[in-house]
Amino acid sequence: MSSHILDNPAWAALTGPHAHFAEQVGRAARYPADVAPFHAVADTADVTAWADLAALVGPGGTASVRGVTQPPSGWETVRTGHGVQLTDTGLHAAFDPEAVRLGPDDVPEILDLVARTRPGPFLPRTVEMGTYLGIRRQGRLVALAGERLRPPGWTEISAVCTDPGHRGQGLATRLVRAVAAVIKERGERPFLHASATNAGAIRLYESLGFTPRSRTVFALVRSLEAAVLEETA
Repeated sequence: MSSHILDNPAWAALTGPHAHFAEQVGRAARYPADVAPFHAVADTADVTAWADLAALVGPGGTASVRGVTQPPSGWETVRTGHGVQLTDTGLHAAFDPEAVRLGPDDVPEILDLVARTRPGPFLPRTVEMGTYLGIRRQGRLVALAGERLRPPGWTEISAVCTDPGHRGQGLATRLVRAVAAVIKERGERPFLHASATNAGAIRLYESLGFTPRSRTVFALVRSLEAAVLEETA
């Protein structure tokens, strides 16, 4: 069983502040497909939780689960990725007068920026997960950052990206600090994830006051229930 809430942040969020998003079967839960691609089980060592996840995704369904190196019997790994989780240990949070709050009407522009910069998954309703802030130049959105997972007492900063033509101006740093200011105003603490291979991003976050807390694996797994059903039919 996980000893720290950030060891299983999606489950903590879906059974906490983000419970209104949760599609849940017993000890397994997920976000709606147009909000976020994340699934979670209460305990990755619990076979009952995996059975609940199989019921949630359906025969042959896939799930994106954190912290799984080898799924249990009845599942196969489709692909894996390695990440680093960092927590705020000295970040200077500051509201930014140029940062504008983004909402549903801004989603087409957000999706365009995300498609060009690829900061990670962003879906049509991801903006509903928390506060998203952007900076515009001549009316065009050129930088973005916002809130994603919200386990109790914490909020993940995500979707940090800048248009290639506007990099080197410190826009991402300003937005990370501005989103952190929103988080800290609620009495919560920021954290974030970066790809383990993205040394540049990790160095940037460390320079802002984040400290690596843990390394983890993210796995896309597929339920083999459909194959079992076909064999026994």
